[in-house]
Amino acid sequence: MEARSVESGARERMANESAVTEPRATKSALEESRETEPRATRPVAGESGALSPREGRLRTALSLRHPFDREILALAIPALGTLAADPLVSLVDTAFVGRLGVVPLAALGVNVSVFGLAFLVFNFLAYGTTPMVARAVGAGDRARAGRLAVEALTLAVVAGTVALAILQLLAIPIVQAMGASGELVAPAVEYLRIRALAGPAVLIITASNGIFRGWQDTRTPFVVALGLNAVNLVLDPILIFGAGWGLRGAAVATVAAQWAGAVAFLWLILGSRREALGVRPILPRPRDLLPFLSVGGALVTRTFSLVGTLTLATAVATRVGTVDVAAHLVASQLWLMLALLVDALAVAGQAIVGRLRGEDRPGDVVRAADRLLAWGLGVGILLALGFLALAPWLPRLFTDDPAAIAATWTVLPFVIAMQPLNALVFVWDGIYIGAEAFRFLAAQMVAAALSACAVLLLVVPMGWGLQGVWWGIVTLMFVRAGTLGIRYGRVFRLP
Repeated sequence: MEARSVESGARERMANESAVTEPRATKSALEESRETEPRATRPVAGESGALSPREGRLRTALSLRHPFDREILALAIPALGTLAADPLVSLVDTAFVGRLGVVPLAALGVNVSVFGLAFLVFNFLAYGTTPMVARAVGAGDRARAGRLAVEALTLAVVAGTVALAILQLLAIPIVQAMGASGELVAPAVEYLRIRALAGPAVLIITASNGIFRGWQDTRTPFVVALGLNAVNLVLDPILIFGAGWGLRGAAVATVAAQWAGAVAFLWLILGSRREALGVRPILPRPRDLLPFLSVGGALVTRTFSLVGTLTLATAVATRVGTVDVAAHLVASQLWLMLALLVDALAVAGQAIVGRLRGEDRPGDVVRAADRLLAWGLGVGILLALGFLALAPWLPRLFTDDPAAIAATWTVLPFVIAMQPLNALVFVWDGIYIGAEAFRFLAAQMVAAALSACAVLLLVVPMGWGLQGVWWGIVTLMFVRAGTLGIRYGRVFRLP
């Protein structure tokens, strides 16, 4: 009896000691949430009425609560703020310059188009950087994430300097190619040459957005974007009216604001957060930049295919008639405004999918992607319903011409009905960018653009009118959705 009690006591003490000395495994929020998922999403073999794997996956993606919801919203909401804040610089400039007269406003309009196109071309610095940094972060390789950050910033400075030189040398031909002539050329050229001084700053901001998104941080870019816009808002009236610089003052205010944003990002990345981001301020070798250039080539092909198709749509609408092109521009603005809202989910997709790939969690990549698509579909349906309710008033926000309003109503059903499909396509873009499938995105965009252009080129000969133009845009989106969806079903499978 005594021997047994001693032996039992020894075993009990050993168990207590091991309980103290061995750390307890902690469960992640994702694991805990999986334990609380309804059993209906986990079919059991042999159960009566058990769900198939596809049905279980669909039910999980569409459930009211999901393990990735908090992460998606934490990234998407600040990203939406940043995306909305970016165009405010041009909007504020337009509001103040509009008081100077028609010629300064027209000169500003020419430059908004020029710099808008330049931003699209170099946006690969954000889209390419986000998934590469996110994958390094997911793999726990802070040093690689830091090297990628320095490489992205180096490429931004080099590309920005080259863009600055080109804009300075070719300012006159560029504004003339945009349709400027007569008294419009001189102010447009002056504004362009001043605004071009912010070229490196704009690309530094773009690359920095990608770096912080890769680190699953969209709040910092939002704060910087707010500060940048505040600088522009304060300086615009002071320089335009107070100093009497007119359009030149608007350009200087924008340059100052964008350099303020660039300096803020550089201070964070190379200064106060350098250790946390794994950054070592060592210039990369030229060959280290090749992965970015490869990604840039694919994404620029994708961008030009999309922009070229939309430009052709506008050109065809112009040939249809003056009222028709006015209505087309109104409908296009509404379409692009809605795309901005869904792009926030695409940004979340880039960051989350990239990180999960780095963590080697293929099952969670699929689950997160499915949930992102569910969010996109839901947002798209809500946008369609909201615009359907506001349809009688929406065209009046852009024009008060009765003929243009009437023509806009003829194509507004396209804008409304396409919202759920558009949302899925834009979210798929973010998922595939997070998966670094850049060549596929370029190829499928080229295929969709060629299909849409084939329809658009038939509009005038066949007399299809403005609705024919929008059938061309519908073709673009349907081909994109089909190619993206088919590959998604083949590649994004649960292990």
